[in-house]
Amino acid sequence: MKIGKRITTLLLTATIGFGVVGCNKVDGAEKKVKVVRVAHGQNEEHPEHKAMLEFEKYVEEKTNGEIDVQIFPNELLGATAQAVELSQTGAVDLVVAGLGSLESFNKSYTVFNLPYIMDSTEHYHAVMNDEEIMNPVYESTRESGFIGLTWFDAGVRNIYTTKKVVMKPEDLKGLKIRVQTSPSNVKMLQALGASPTPMSFGEVYTGLQQNVIDGAENNELALINNKHGEVAKHYSYNMHAMLPDILIASTSLLEDKLTEEQAKIVMEAASYANEFEVELWEEAAAEAKEKAEAMGVQFYYPDIKPFQEKMKDLHAEYTQDESMKAVYDKIRQKGDEILAKNASVESGK
Repeated sequence: MKIGKRITTLLLTATIGFGVVGCNKVDGAEKKVKVVRVAHGQNEEHPEHKAMLEFEKYVEEKTNGEIDVQIFPNELLGATAQAVELSQTGAVDLVVAGLGSLESFNKSYTVFNLPYIMDSTEHYHAVMNDEEIMNPVYESTRESGFIGLTWFDAGVRNIYTTKKVVMKPEDLKGLKIRVQTSPSNVKMLQALGASPTPMSFGEVYTGLQQNVIDGAENNELALINNKHGEVAKHYSYNMHAMLPDILIASTSLLEDKLTEEQAKIVMEAASYANEFEVELWEEAAAEAKEKAEAMGVQFYYPDIKPFQEKMKDLHAEYTQDESMKAVYDKIRQKGDEILAKNASVESGK
């Protein structure tokens, strides 16, 4: 199969190199070691980083040291969008990527980025664990040079600001709010009356501090792990999105660099990392909220219905495409099934 490749940063690619193989002593004998590079944008305290450490341990133990997993957090290999492009060349092997960095490669990812497509965390997790829904999405970027392996819980995204409290859509009018580089995210904030400002996640703290932006949208961990709570003291639970991050793998890693058995171990490790991260996430989010309150962040609970009403046109726009509507309908069907099940349980009490 031909794999499409795009190189956007030749200098970084040349610096990183391709398919480095070293030598280690394994069971007393010197063996070639394959280096597998992992890039993500979170710091070392984030559940995703801790999950990738478990991934590293699993792979290295199961391959008896024949694979050396090297993890680069904090966008050390460039912004996430850049790392995704490098995965197409095989210069980076695995990337933990947000939907905003993936939707330009396939429309299926855009559907997950639609605000208020998920009814609850129960609905969200049920969708992400449904292979019938997710496997076609993961495979949709194969011709672009990478595929999805699994998902990580990135929590519920809400809006936080430096000065103005957001309790209704009108409160966002004119505010410069940082979003991921994603057309659907931009349109969401436009529909709410805000001024969307795409920028790299690593630039958000300075942007808030220097009033380049008035706020951002993310989960509670950003307040603590990335210290956004030092400068943004108003956090509103408008609950506009329940978004996964996706662990993607370069197809050259799975098809060319690794043996079939090694590729299988990498897939197993990804599944293990998913279970570890999802379990850790809820605890980490609660702890982050508690720490943010201690540093002076105020939490607000607006009525989300007015926000939802503003998204109807956006949903209609994005479901005009048949391929996107097919994914959208599967997600909504799963939500309806959960609502019916829960209603049945309630009526039987």
